[in-house]
Amino acid sequence: MVLRVRVSLPDRPGVLGQVARAFGVLGADILQVTVLEREGGRAIDDFTLSWPGGFAADELRERLSIVPGVRIDGVWPTREVPGVSPDYDLLGHVASDAERAYVTLVDAVPDLVSAEWAVAVDSRTGAVVHGSWQAPGVDEMPDLTPLRPAAFSEGPLHLLSLPLKEAGLHLVVARSEGPAFHQVELDKIVRLVEVVSQLAASTVDRTVA
Repeated sequence: MVLRVRVSLPDRPGVLGQVARAFGVLGADILQVTVLEREGGRAIDDFTLSWPGGFAADELRERLSIVPGVRIDGVWPTREVPGVSPDYDLLGHVASDAERAYVTLVDAVPDLVSAEWAVAVDSRTGAVVHGSWQAPGVDEMPDLTPLRPAAFSEGPLHLLSLPLKEAGLHLVVARSEGPAFHQVELDKIVRLVEVVSQLAASTVDRTVA
């Protein structure tokens, strides 16, 4: 099992090593560490772990609690494969078939931020145009389309919502396990959406020409 673990820890020498040793005692193999922020003497890091046996978030929290000042903000399964660049793969697929750019984006984006599903929503009507694997079987999501890119929560769901202005759509990305989306995750998807939109527009321009 591959897990994503979000850890808040004191930003001082030696603490990261203590956290790594605690994971090692549990038999977990650290595959990747992503720094999300460093501010006010603390850091927030995402660890991607190869985890033996069953999924026990409480056990992780208990073991890491022995490191002074360390807090686990979330533990959740991920389909992420460290060492692979799914964002580049996404852009490659879009470039090769730009007419399906937004469908490809919706299908691929959950794996880019360890989310569960994504949908494209018509910005005008709120109708769901396309959903990825595991997307809920609903016809409309009218309340999830703010004017600007945003990360927020609705009940148990943590959400990202980004306008795809050129297509008249909104991209909505969700996870119910783990913590709320971090600003770094939102910024990553915003940049990818900008490139995907440019690739999609280039196909229209060539067609018109």
